[in-house]
Amino acid sequence: MQPDLLQQLSAQLATLSADAAQHVVRVDGRRHASSSGVVWSADGVVVTAHHTLERDEDVSVALPSGDSAPAEVLGRDPTTDVALLRVATPGLSPATWADEAGVAVGQLVVGVSRPGRTARVALGVVARAAGEFRAHRGGKVDRYVETSLLLHPGVSGSLVAGADGVAIGVATAGLVRGAAMVLPPTTLRRVVKSILAHGEVRRGYLGLATLPVPLPAPVREATGEHVGLLVTRIDPDSPAARAGIQLGDALLSFGDETLQDPGELLTLLAEDRIGDTVKMKLLRAGEARDVQVTIGSRGAGRRT
Repeated sequence: MQPDLLQQLSAQLATLSADAAQHVVRVDGRRHASSSGVVWSADGVVVTAHHTLERDEDVSVALPSGDSAPAEVLGRDPTTDVALLRVATPGLSPATWADEAGVAVGQLVVGVSRPGRTARVALGVVARAAGEFRAHRGGKVDRYVETSLLLHPGVSGSLVAGADGVAIGVATAGLVRGAAMVLPPTTLRRVVKSILAHGEVRRGYLGLATLPVPLPAPVREATGEHVGLLVTRIDPDSPAARAGIQLGDALLSFGDETLQDPGELLTLLAEDRIGDTVKMKLLRAGEARDVQVTIGSRGAGRRT
């Protein structure tokens, strides 16, 4: 590459980084290290990483101007590692978001964090990209985007931008061990909307735990299904308990969907299903039977 092209690239990266840094704040919400946050809206809403906030009180942010301001924790979603803050400071500059569908493996990305008094910039690439996935706590992330950005104090909650300077998401080290993942805009919009409305992300709740087990031969022959979900726990006074589901039952289907993995059941318990009454087919003592269950709402500490 010719020297003048390198100089142009360097100048463009410097300008991009300076512009992106105006959307990034430092978040002080734990004892030993700060994290970063990205300005979501001009009224002071900031997105950061849930796992970096050790408290809900006495949280503050350091602004791009160098000033500090107290921040209110509006809510959290541990399942997607998102926390939402509000800062009562006018004039904040919200980030502009790209469509994550256009993110491709190998494209350049710039990570901008604010672990201290000034911004920290890193250059990397999209290392892996795939479709939606479920985080280990069950949260739906609309696109799997892993970067080559190095993990460092403050990387969680930082802004990740493409080569055009438009944000492709917020980085977090809290979803996949040892990797700087990107929470894409579609996921952020859904989570932010729910937290602003309810203080949390509401999800459907049955009140049971399951594990996959092979079905007996007669059931396989009758249904064509080889695996069911064995009920190993039922919460007291839960929708599952009220529906008459018992320990040792094997769940075969939920509505029109067959069940072979606990993650499939989590996927079916979206927020818009809360309050729905659904027919579930189960196997008890070798006999197939139907039950009607009304989907409840679960908080952050509940799973299925």
